[in-house]
Amino acid sequence: MTRLIDRIHQVELGNLAQFIAMCDELKLPYFMMGGSLLGTIRHQGFIPWDDDVDVGLLRADYERLLAAAPAYLADTHYFLQTPASDDNYALSYAKLLDRNTYIEEKNNVNAARKGIFIDIFPLDRIPLDTTLQREQMTKFQLLNTRILFQLRYHLVDNPLRKLQSPLSPEQLADVQALKAERQALMTTYQADTSLLQVKNLASQYSYNKEVFTVAEVSDLTPMPFEHLTVQVPKMYSSILTKMYGDYMALPPENQRTEKHLEKVIMDNQVFTD
Repeated sequence: MTRLIDRIHQVELGNLAQFIAMCDELKLPYFMMGGSLLGTIRHQGFIPWDDDVDVGLLRADYERLLAAAPAYLADTHYFLQTPASDDNYALSYAKLLDRNTYIEEKNNVNAARKGIFIDIFPLDRIPLDTTLQREQMTKFQLLNTRILFQLRYHLVDNPLRKLQSPLSPEQLADVQALKAERQALMTTYQADTSLLQVKNLASQYSYNKEVFTVAEVSDLTPMPFEHLTVQVPKMYSSILTKMYGDYMALPPENQRTEKHLEKVIMDNQVFTD
């Protein structure tokens, strides 16, 4: 019997192939990140128990992708979900969704559009001064929390949630202003090309684990990922060592669990573990 995670992986490969084709046509360098970079190197594909895909682009390339995507995807069953393209979407980065699927995520109840997705992260220039780094990160986290709260993101579902009225145009406008403030904060240092470090500000890891030099994420090489070929930083070993230590060692079996999805609807069927 096909496992839920295998079904998810097959759809995500379609998302990833669409993303790669779009980047290739637009000549945008992208790279695998986080667990997806680890999976590429250690498993030549997905980490078997990991149910997401993470890719990244430098901010300027990311913005070009967002500008071109609506026209590029117009005749496909994919949707680029961003803070601008989905009023109810609270996160600071993009997702490429398969519109032929529907999902329910663990510990993440919200009114944003749903579908099996891959995460697309922008990498932003950061200051060298650690005090300025902490200040930027603290403000970012506060804005993120306010946006999540105002867009009614919850850890668990509540039957009363369905009785709530949709957000009013005025409430959505207030959230859009907060999103614009967050975007401005993330790109505060973008114009200063003397700053040679970039960071995934939305990272779930501790601060320094997803800080890179521009050179690290600009010098890329192709690697196999399942049946696809993806781009990874040539310095993947030092990146993965900083993130995971002995990255080729498998974690204990009790830590090999999926993180995100618990229910998927596809092909007019409902799938759960």
